[in-house]
Amino acid sequence: MADAVEKPKESFRLSMLIYDTRYRSMTIQLVVFALFVAIAAWLVDNTVRNLAALGKDFDFGFLSVRAGYDIAQRLVPYTQDSTHLRALIVGLMNTLLIAVMGCALATVVGIAVGVLRLSSNWLVARLMTVYVEMFRNVPILLWILLFYTVFTEASPAPSVFRGDEGRGLLFGLFAVTNRYTAIPAIGVDNGFGSLDLGLFPVNLSLLAVVVVLAISLFVRSRLNRHAAAIQAETGRRPVTWWKSLLIVVLPLVILLWVMGVHLLVPTISGFNFTGGVNVPNSFMALWLALSLYTGAFIAEIVRAGILAVSRGQSEAAFALGLRPGRTMSLVILPQALRVIIPPLISQFLNLTKNSSLAIAVGYLDLRGTLGGITLNQTGRELECVLLMMLIYLAISLVISAVMNVYNSRVRLKER
Repeated sequence: MADAVEKPKESFRLSMLIYDTRYRSMTIQLVVFALFVAIAAWLVDNTVRNLAALGKDFDFGFLSVRAGYDIAQRLVPYTQDSTHLRALIVGLMNTLLIAVMGCALATVVGIAVGVLRLSSNWLVARLMTVYVEMFRNVPILLWILLFYTVFTEASPAPSVFRGDEGRGLLFGLFAVTNRYTAIPAIGVDNGFGSLDLGLFPVNLSLLAVVVVLAISLFVRSRLNRHAAAIQAETGRRPVTWWKSLLIVVLPLVILLWVMGVHLLVPTISGFNFTGGVNVPNSFMALWLALSLYTGAFIAEIVRAGILAVSRGQSEAAFALGLRPGRTMSLVILPQALRVIIPPLISQFLNLTKNSSLAIAVGYLDLRGTLGGITLNQTGRELECVLLMMLIYLAISLVISAVMNVYNSRVRLKER
C-alpha cells in the first residue's frame, strides 16, 4: 500500500504577479488604481498651477460674502444683505420645489396618457399618440420658451381684473396674468410658530401636519397588515376601508380645525393681487413644460408595462366580474409596476437635471443663483461648478435610493 505524499507548498515569486492567474487580476487592479491616482493628481496639480498663474486660489470663502442681489421666489427668508450661502440655499429649495412638483404632475399625466393610449376609443388613443409624439420629438428648451411666451404674451395684465366690470377669477380662486399667476394661500389662525435653525426656519404648523399624517399612514399600514393576516388565516378579509378613511382623514381634519386653517383668496388691490401667492410666470412655464415633456416619456413606460402583463390576467379579472377600471387598478397596474419603476427612476432624474434649464426664462434655481449671479459676481467658476455638481449628484442619488427602495417593495417576491 502506497503512502500519500503531501505536495510541498509552492513559494511565492514576483513573477507570479504576472503569470499566475491567482494574482494577475490583483496586479491589474493595482496598476489601474495607480494610473487613476496619477492622472487625478496631475489634473489637480495642473489646475492649481493654472489658477496660480491667473492670480486665483481654491477657496470657498466667497460663500460668506454678501450676495447683493434679489431673488423673486424664495421659500426661506432672504434679502440682498444675505450671504451667497443663503442664496445657494434659496436656489436649492427652488430646484427641489420644481423637481418635486414636476415629478408629481408628470407621473399623473404619464399614467393617465399611458392608459388612455391603450383605449379602445380610436379618437382618444390617437389624441394621446399625438401628444406623446409632439412632446417627445421637440427639445425641452423650446417647450419651456413656448410656455413662457404664452404666459407673458397671451395673458391679460392684472389691471383687467380691477373694478366691478373687471374680469372674474378662474373658479373664483385663480388669476392668470402676464406677470404672475395669483393662487390662494393657506392661512393659519392658531399656528405653532416656527423654529429657527440658523440657515432656515422650520414651520412647526407644517411639521405637525406632516407628523400627524405620517403617524396616520403608519397606523393604516398596521391595520392593513392585520387584515391580511386574518385573510391568510380564515380566507375572509375584514372590511377596513372606512377604518382606513377615519384613521387618515379624521386626525388631520381635527388638527387643521384646531389650527384654524383657511384659504386666503387673492384680491386685486391697486395694480397687483394681494392676499394669496403670486407665482412667477417663469415658474409656471418651467413646471408645465418639464411635467408635460417628462409625462410623455412616462406614458410610454406605463404603456409598455401594461402590455407586459399577460392578457390572461385581464380575461380572468373580467370573468370574475370586475369592471375595466377596477381590473386596471387592482390587477394590471400592480403587476406592471415591476416593469414601470426602474425606467421611471431615470425619468425622475432627467426631470430634476433638466430643471437647470430654468436659466432660460430667468427662474432663479440652483443654476441661476450659484451657477449664474454668484459665479459672475465672485469669479469663482471652479468652486461654483464643483458645488453644483456635488449638489445635483446628491439629489440624484437620493431620488435613486428612494425609488429603489420602493421598487424592492412592489416587485414580485421570488423564492
